[in-house]
Amino acid sequence: MASERIRFPGAFGDQLAARVDRPDGTPRAWALFAHCFTCSKDLKAVSRISRALNERGFGVFRFDFTGLGESEGDFADTNFSSNLDDLFAAIAWLREHEAAPELLIGHSLGGAAVLTVAGEIDEVKAVATIGAPSNTSHIRDTLLDAAPELDQGDADSAEVELAGRTFRVKRQFIEDLSQERVLDAVAKLARPLLIFHSPIDGVVSVDHARKIYVAAKHPKSYVSLDDADHLLLRNADDAVYLADVLSAWASRYLSAAPAGESTATESASADPVPRGTVRVVAGPEGLRHEVRAGAHQFFGDEPTSVPGGTDTGPTPYDLLLAALGTCTTMTLRLYANRKKWDLQGVEVTLRHGRVHADDCDDCEKDTGHIDEITKEMVFHGDLDDTQRARLLDISTRCPVHRTLLNEIKIRSELG
Repeated sequence: MASERIRFPGAFGDQLAARVDRPDGTPRAWALFAHCFTCSKDLKAVSRISRALNERGFGVFRFDFTGLGESEGDFADTNFSSNLDDLFAAIAWLREHEAAPELLIGHSLGGAAVLTVAGEIDEVKAVATIGAPSNTSHIRDTLLDAAPELDQGDADSAEVELAGRTFRVKRQFIEDLSQERVLDAVAKLARPLLIFHSPIDGVVSVDHARKIYVAAKHPKSYVSLDDADHLLLRNADDAVYLADVLSAWASRYLSAAPAGESTATESASADPVPRGTVRVVAGPEGLRHEVRAGAHQFFGDEPTSVPGGTDTGPTPYDLLLAALGTCTTMTLRLYANRKKWDLQGVEVTLRHGRVHADDCDDCEKDTGHIDEITKEMVFHGDLDDTQRARLLDISTRCPVHRTLLNEIKIRSELG
């Protein structure tokens, strides 16, 4: 990841600090990340998500709102409306210097912000929120609990402590937060929406995710962050998991390849694919390709370390191993059900490699290199040693396993 520090003018003319995180090669799409209330672009979770998205071919722009992090300005003079203006300014900078963001990501109040502005940005194709409130009054009530004098008219400003830090907040901030506009914007969004939220979020309850989901039109998706905390700091894997899901989901809606490259040719891939037939469609450049199998659609690709790869899907060998692995587990499940054995689950870990024939004692070929696939299986359940040994033997009898061991004739012809 190449991360560049830049500055751009914000809502009040102050210089705002930002990071432009570029992946190796040309970005497949640009994402803009709006951080949580009183946080900064350098929050560990934000950095981890940005890095993980970079590894998957996305460019990411993250910045500090006025008066926060490394940005200039007085936080006390800001409000939610000025945050929206900062967000518009960030989008304008990115549009001018790189490319307009196709994906907007917002964390907490940053999520409310991107939901509010996304419908006004023509280039935005998808929106994702993380622990976002469904209304700004949630933040207002939090502030008034910390500084009730702002509601009682006893003071024009007050110091409040949030997340261990002290901030000065003016009454105008409270009044601005009283303008409910988030759910109205969600109802008019007309963009694919992905909602991440933890069911045990102690800062913004998961009920806010429900309200956003109900207000949104399809396509919309909800992903539970299980036992994650609001700032995604308890477990570093939460941020990586989020980026994995977000990348896979966004691939359906964003540019399939860097500017100038075509995605899978839509006219060809739109034709029906009969069950039992697989169609793979690739564009004129890049290694990303669309795979259609019956009614199912997904993508194959190579990692960004391979020229032309954008890491939007499994590699061809990943797909080959997945076919063998799924066939193996299905065969074992059917056999265990027939035998009425207590097989609670199967994990199959597969690896592909090449070994020299001299090092393979049970191979017929005695020269050159030989493809080798290893299947490591874990059987869960109340099974004795005899049953486990029998399941291991049955695992070699799945149809795909047998196909790979048979003599295979592949006939190539023009269509």
